[in-house]
Amino acid sequence: MSKAETLPSRVPRAGEDDIPLYVVWEITLRCDHSCAHCGSRADKPRVNELSTQEMLEVADQLAAMGSREVTLIGGEAYLRPDVGTLIRYLRDKGMRVTMQSGGLGLSARRCKALVDAGLQAVGVSIDGPAVVHDVLRDRKGSFDFAVRALTNAREAGLVTASNMQVNRLTLPYLREHYETMHDLGVSGWRWQVTVPMGNAADRPKWLLQPWEILPVMDTMAELQLDAIQRAKDAGLPERRAMNIQAGNNIGYFGPHEALLRGRPGQKGAHYQGCVSGRYTLGIESDGKVKGCPSLPTHPYVGGNVRDMPVERIWHDTPELNFVQQRDRSELWGFCGDCYYADVCMAGCSWTAHCSLGKRGNQPYCYHRANTLKKDGVYEEMRPVEKAAGLPYDYGRFELVEHPWPPPPSPGPGEL
Repeated sequence: MSKAETLPSRVPRAGEDDIPLYVVWEITLRCDHSCAHCGSRADKPRVNELSTQEMLEVADQLAAMGSREVTLIGGEAYLRPDVGTLIRYLRDKGMRVTMQSGGLGLSARRCKALVDAGLQAVGVSIDGPAVVHDVLRDRKGSFDFAVRALTNAREAGLVTASNMQVNRLTLPYLREHYETMHDLGVSGWRWQVTVPMGNAADRPKWLLQPWEILPVMDTMAELQLDAIQRAKDAGLPERRAMNIQAGNNIGYFGPHEALLRGRPGQKGAHYQGCVSGRYTLGIESDGKVKGCPSLPTHPYVGGNVRDMPVERIWHDTPELNFVQQRDRSELWGFCGDCYYADVCMAGCSWTAHCSLGKRGNQPYCYHRANTLKKDGVYEEMRPVEKAAGLPYDYGRFELVEHPWPPPPSPGPGEL
């Protein structure tokens, strides 16, 4: 009897359609960058990546399950010579296809080829101005290539967005980078905390400290309000403003929750808990399946597409169903007694697990940091266990309380 046959079947949350609507698919670990903060430690392709035929068979399964959007990632997805074949096939099956990229090789010619294959949107990672972006990407000139990639993509007809890692290197440049994003005309600017996974786990001094969530969120809220005002000044409706959106691993439930969690003009948006395995699915390039592409591999792989159908992994494995099966007994530390616990459930599972070694306690939370500040306390995150040096690996940190106020954050060039 297989592992899946011995386990209880999936129990969807009330109102869920029980469909992996949004799939993030790492189709290769090959990359033309060697980013110093890369969670997957991307560089060379895995030795046993799925063949073209295997990927098309997975695409058939996703279509049969009702998946609506697939985002291709790597490494760099465009480095697979059969990426156009996969995009075309997914589009023929009725799915929207997008790509996330570091932008180094997104030339005008390549963008046109991707559009011709059916790609509809691209997000290019730009982590602040060149002085920090090139450090994080470990390549001089990377910033210029990324900016050029956004221009090439937009001129090719792709919807463009950008995402940013927020850490102690990029923290001093949030306002400056906002102006760059506005000038580039991106529709959305999404930002998330750099998580101590992969290469980033080896650089703890770069990581934000928990109390720094307060100035990050406060600044981003000011910038979103500025973007809305700029749209109004241009005679555009509020919903047309650049969307400055908090990623799922930063928040939660502070005064800016609705402003930064939804789209401009949207009312009442708020974080609704980890979505891993609820309507998201992650696939690694050798066929391993997780409920969320960001989660560390070892604790969260439910199976491999070479061994069982995607639908069976989705329905029958606890690694993909932990969100449906868990309750508040999983929570610990500050999150165990939090007012928002029933909804938030300790926020992003990826961030909590990679930071503190297990789910259930979220260090990067606005409500938490603000509550502790009112109590005259701040938390420091200290490394206590190193990562093993594998793709999607992590070490472990501990939280230490100190009397408020915290020390000043490092300024530009101080790390």
